[in-house]
Formats: sequence, structure tokens, C-alpha cells
Amino acid sequence: MIQQQAVSQPTKAHVSPETVVPLRNILVATDFSQTSDRALEHALSLARTYHSRIFLAHVIPVDLMMAPELAEASRDELRQAARKEIDNILASGRFFGVAHEEIIQEGTLWLNIEALIRKHEIDLVVLGTHGMGRERKTLIGSSAEEIFRQVRVPVLTVGPVVEREPLYGIQLKNILFATSFGTGAERQAAYAFSLAQEHRSRITLLHVQQHADQEEEIVNRLQGLLPSAAELHCLPLFRVERGDPVKGILRVAGQMCADLIVLGAKSRKALAAHEPHTRAYQVVCGAPCPVLTIKSSR
Repeated sequence: MIQQQAVSQPTKAHVSPETVVPLRNILVATDFSQTSDRALEHALSLARTYHSRIFLAHVIPVDLMMAPELAEASRDELRQAARKEIDNILASGRFFGVAHEEIIQEGTLWLNIEALIRKHEIDLVVLGTHGMGRERKTLIGSSAEEIFRQVRVPVLTVGPVVEREPLYGIQLKNILFATSFGTGAERQAAYAFSLAQEHRSRITLLHVQQHADQEEEIVNRLQGLLPSAAELHCLPLFRVERGDPVKGILRVAGQMCADLIVLGAKSRKALAAHEPHTRAYQVVCGAPCPVLTIKSSR
């Protein structure tokens, strides 16, 4: 393992100092579960820091196989139940000082999310997930991976082992950017560094590989993702770990007490129900902090 602070000028700067993370509009997808509730708390913390508007959305799944004579009555009951849940959230006072709108829609979760992103010019989607065990019964929990692999904007996912409550306003002291140098790495680095610059964070750039060869070359590639030293206002560290990528990312995140993990997510049009969960989703489910996934291509 190599860990060092950047002191030399990178040979190529990919990140513009003018890059700023836009968080004007945040979409929070909720199924009213405990993990969705925790995700909402993180979204509210972000919104207070960035003066964002939150769109709190619940999508009622419509079963097309439902008997026609029962469908309308059942939908009315589901709408009333959803409205009651949202009213309870609003009555709690958690949205004090945060601009917001509530949305209740019917249909397929992903298609509704996609339409809402376009309609409201969403900059970030926030959701919770239940993980890979028996708790994956509700709509959001079982669809999180599909969302962050298809949505064109970054997605902040709060996994089942995130226990730290967010502060009133977001504080990112330690950011972990894990990269495999795939397509879109420059865009993902730009987003990670924009957050680090704004919050004066310590940012660790990490690459995990199965073998221990070419470590110095990998560190140089990590340095190539930095802005120029004169424009750098955060503390960058570099790490090359060997072994399983998922275990390596989670291990480093725990060691550095990461407040946020930034990952790339390969674009996939569909994820079959029987397909093993990808590395990004495994990280989301095991991370001690929220994970920001950025799709490899728009």
C-alpha cells in the first residue's frame, strides 16, 4: 500500500477550479421506510447548506394484474395512505427553512424518477436502500441499483449500515474517491474535487487492484486527476490497495472515517433480478457513510 500527500505538480489537470457542484434541486425518493427516512435527513442537511429545494416523491406501484373492479379502490387507499405519511413528515417540522414540494405518483419507479428529473431540472437524487438480505421487500430498497446505474445525474444512496446522523448542515471532513480509471473517471473526479474544494475537505484518491504491481504508475495516474497545485484548496492523499475492490474500499472508508464515498457507476439499461449485485452496490450496502455514485457516461 502506498499513501502520500500530493506535493508535485500533476502533468495534466483534468479538473477545472471553476467546477461547482450544482445542488439547486434535490429529488428524494421515499417508500416511508426507516432507510428512506435516514436518506431524507441527509438530503435536508445538504439542502440547508446549498439552499436547495427538495422534491419529496413517493411512487405508488401499480399492479397491472390487479382485477379491474378492485384497482381503483386499492389505488385510492394507497394514495390516501401515502398522503398521510407525507403529512406526518411535514408535521414533524423537519422541513423548517427548506423549500420543498411533495409528489405522489403511480407507476414504475424508474420511469417516474426519470420524468421528474427532466421536469424539475433535478441535480441530485437521494434514496435509501435496505441492502442485499431479506429486507429488500419495498420498492426503493430493491430498485436502488437500477436507479443509480440509469439516472443521468449523481445519486446519493444511504445504505443500511449508515448510523451517523447528519448534522443540521452538511460537513464533509473526509471524502474518499475510489476509481478504477474507467470511462468517466475525469467527470467523477471533478465532482469529488468540487465538493472537497468547497468544504475544505481531506480527499483520498484510492485505487484497489488484485495485484501489487505498478503502484508508482497508479499513483501518477491518480495525481493526473488533480487540479493544479496553485488552485488546490483541499488536502489530497493517494492510496493503492491490493485485494478485493469492495473490501478494500470499505476498509479504507472505515480507517479514514469517511463522511462520503464517491464512486463511478457503469451505465446499464437493465439489471436482471437474478444477476449478482455489482461492486458499486455492494459498496453502497456495506458503507459506513453515504455513497455518491456518478454514472460513467451521460
